[in-house]
Amino acid sequence: MPVQIGGKAHSFSEPTGLLSDCHRRIEMFLGSLVRIVPLLDKPLDASARLAMETSLRYFREAAPKHTADEEESLFPRLRRMRNPEVEAAIATLDPLERDHGRADWLHGLVDRLGRKCLETGSLSSEDASDFAQAVAELASIYKEHIRIEDEVVFPVAGKVLSAEEKAAIASEMATRRK
Repeated sequence: MPVQIGGKAHSFSEPTGLLSDCHRRIEMFLGSLVRIVPLLDKPLDASARLAMETSLRYFREAAPKHTADEEESLFPRLRRMRNPEVEAAIATLDPLERDHGRADWLHGLVDRLGRKCLETGSLSSEDASDFAQAVAELASIYKEHIRIEDEVVFPVAGKVLSAEEKAAIASEMATRRK
């Protein structure tokens, strides 16, 4: 059973639902980082340290698997389809993949600065500002990115992908998590 953090959790038999569940986790862990930003000028208390550690680990370990699920499993299958319903969704894929690239770079910066904060106890005002700006940009990227995927891409994919394609995507997703 997948990790359930609020809301309904889907299994690998429902890959687009599982991808949407991942979005809820992204929102939750990003929200934790947003709440930590005002605390960076002094040593983090135990609760904030745990939130920082957990959020950084999620974005370092789990989020890249989510990106691979989309870019290696879902998006290529949608691009191969010649279906009028899929055309609008396909038009969103290139910008979504660019978002992934920018988010990866920002996550690297947040991870480096977040680990520095955990190691040294706090961040300089310059590093705290860089952390805050990166987290704010991530929040901006994810807000629209997740909306497009949850409202356009995933519903279309759920309707047009065959049971065999969904099973193949699910298998690939499960393999990434072993």
